[in-house]
Amino acid sequence: MNHLKSVREYLDARQGIGLLCLRLFIGGRLLYGVVDNVFSWPRMIEFSLFLEANGFPLPLVSALVSVYAQLFGAICILVGFKIRVAALALTVNFVVALVFYHLPAGDSIEGMTPALAMLFGCVTLFFTGADVLSLEHMLRDRRTHA
Repeated sequence: MNHLKSVREYLDARQGIGLLCLRLFIGGRLLYGVVDNVFSWPRMIEFSLFLEANGFPLPLVSALVSVYAQLFGAICILVGFKIRVAALALTVNFVVALVFYHLPAGDSIEGMTPALAMLFGCVTLFFTGADVLSLEHMLRDRRTHA
């Protein structure tokens, strides 16, 4: 019984590692998904045409907003800065993707899983905020010790 208490205390003291793993997955996957649109205008146009074909208003503006929300959100999540703001913006982005693309397209749960993983990861980060292994926490510590 004492061993279980020791394990629980050990893990409780390292919760930031779990949140860091989630942040690395969410941020890394977001970057992977948008970097081609950021560095290639033809890819951005291709995304814009995809949005237009699926009935999104102002498809080029929608593409730019979505891509740059994901880019800046990914960076914020990776370094651990303004995580709640980034997670909220990304949550909206993925709700829009699910409601206005995946559901009308009749995607299966398997087809929606990448967007759902990002959505629920971002919702989790919205509620947890910055953990101890984050730039935000480091800056907060610096201000309180200055």
